[in-house]
Amino acid sequence: MLVAELFFARSIKGREPLNDAEWAEFTAQTITPNFPNGFTVFDGEGQWRNPQTGDVARNRTKIVLIAVTQEPDLIQRLSAVIDAYKVRFRQQTVGIITRESCAAF
Repeated sequence: MLVAELFFARSIKGREPLNDAEWAEFTAQTITPNFPNGFTVFDGEGQWRNPQTGDVARNRTKIVLIAVTQEPDLIQRLSAVIDAYKVRFRQQTVGIITRESCAAF
């Protein structure tokens, strides 16, 4: 299986941070259709340095852990989730870590 960890900053430039209702809607409309067999969400505190300005931002973060079989469309489904978040919530980046793993459910 492949384990993917996605890091979604909740701070949004020019407005209040992403709230729980917005996150729940994004999860239902975007993550669940792409990963219907399940995933786990954690709350975290993140820190990120903007490569253009050098400014360090600290903010609340949602971490999504997904363990899935490596199917041909997996990268496209991960990209769909990342791209949708970046566009909808005006984010420069969404962090991702992937690793192969032995897993069973």
